[in-house]
Amino acid sequence: MKTTRRNCLIILFGLLLSACGGGSSLSRVDQGTIDGVLHFGNGTEPQTIDPHIATGVPEHHVITALFEGLATKNPYTLESEPGVAESWDISEDGKTYIFHIRPNARWSNGDAVTAEDFRWSWERILTPELASEYSYMLYPIANAENFNKGRIPDFNQVGVKVLDQLTLEVQLRAPTPYFLQLMDHYSTFPVHRATIEAFGSYTDQLSQWSREGNIVSNGPFQLAEWRINSHIRVEKSMSYWDTDSVKLNSIIFYPTDNLITEERMFRDGLIHRTEDVPLDKVPVYLEEDPDTIVIAPYLSSYYYMINTTKPPLDDLRVRRALSMSVDRDLLNETVLENIMVPAYFLTPPGTVGYEPPVTFAYDPEQARALLAEAGYPNGEGFPYFEILYNTQENHRRIAVAIQEMWRETLNIDVGIVNQEWQVYLESVGNINYDVARRGWVGDYVDPNTYLDMFITGGGNNNTGFSNARYDEIMLNEAPLKLNNEERFALYTEAETILMDNMPIIPIYIYQTKNLKNPDMKGAPSNIMDHYNWKYVYLESDQ
Repeated sequence: MKTTRRNCLIILFGLLLSACGGGSSLSRVDQGTIDGVLHFGNGTEPQTIDPHIATGVPEHHVITALFEGLATKNPYTLESEPGVAESWDISEDGKTYIFHIRPNARWSNGDAVTAEDFRWSWERILTPELASEYSYMLYPIANAENFNKGRIPDFNQVGVKVLDQLTLEVQLRAPTPYFLQLMDHYSTFPVHRATIEAFGSYTDQLSQWSREGNIVSNGPFQLAEWRINSHIRVEKSMSYWDTDSVKLNSIIFYPTDNLITEERMFRDGLIHRTEDVPLDKVPVYLEEDPDTIVIAPYLSSYYYMINTTKPPLDDLRVRRALSMSVDRDLLNETVLENIMVPAYFLTPPGTVGYEPPVTFAYDPEQARALLAEAGYPNGEGFPYFEILYNTQENHRRIAVAIQEMWRETLNIDVGIVNQEWQVYLESVGNINYDVARRGWVGDYVDPNTYLDMFITGGGNNNTGFSNARYDEIMLNEAPLKLNNEERFALYTEAETILMDNMPIIPIYIYQTKNLKNPDMKGAPSNIMDHYNWKYVYLESDQ
């Protein structure tokens, strides 16, 4: 067939349309980079995005996109920097903070963000009926603990005072070196009172106020869509006080607790960044694509909690036998691909100079002797129990390995059971388990973020552990110490008490491992694996 000049032009135009239009072969990630849409593997379906109820890392990622506190965290230095508060003054004795709120800070509905928003929000999280697991984060404030525990009924006695619409005064019970870091943690973020009250009681954990179409927030992004077990989409907020600095147009968070599926999504160009990497894929990426895999130190501990209220786990000898029969080095060499740091303590070493005490070691002979002393020689008569973990392949592999170690060393029968994230959190929160997997990411860079979890009745102390001396150190003595040497000496005593009582079995200190597309910029590795979404942007190097 004869090809005319007109036919050639038609063919050329069609090819151009195919390259630029509906026939595009661009991956979702490549298109996202062009459009400023970040596709983010988020680990699991969030339990909630209510800042005063949430406790997990997946929730943290979404909440910090939607809300902002008095301070934010710089992802490069991890230093606190101005957020809703444009500045603050600190008294010479370190016990009084005056926060000056930005006149242009706005909620997503256009309302001004005020000092009263913070006062009311902190009253909400400290109200006993809300039963917030993170209420203790505000205990450095004068009388906050007393109000939260019902010892005083009047919140006006708590050290939070509105001086005027844009000025908030906070009185601390003692100087607190890490107090500003608490101001960039989501538990201290403000929530919109009128919206919460429109959907029922402000102490209702199941309120619909934070759902799609209802929520009013004050952060760099707004909630646009929440499809359960599919994705959460947030879009740039034009009412945010610093919207001009926000480079992304949208973030789409995907629940990716199946690591095999998540890794395939990354390979297929569906997400810019994974939450984790299957352990058996780590050496493959290190050898074949080292620029894609990111492994970095992480201020986080992996441990097993023990239900100390349930026989025979209520026997210290049994708990110590379980802990001393876990070969952490072997676990790291085999299952963990030599990525993690075997741990015999809770607090990551070197946290602002603190070195945790080591009070026990891997000792199978001593473990068997302790179990025999508790009445179970060679495991005879020891009742069946289960290891609970939230659904994820890496947690399963660890549980299987420890299950086998306990069978071989102690001759006891242990099962493993997994639950989806929300069900798992409920089981742990109600101490409805035998032994449960747990990971803790530091909320701020200080040993206190680990050790204050285990005060009696603490919201994240889901073990039944209680020790009067431990409480005295953490609540009354350590907060009064003005220098780290004295404070760390008390933390050493407290962590020794914790490990001597063994309500937890430390297993390893994390290193983060994820796959990251090189187009994702402004998201440096740091020990908190922290993302400040205002810094993040997408740009192709090609």
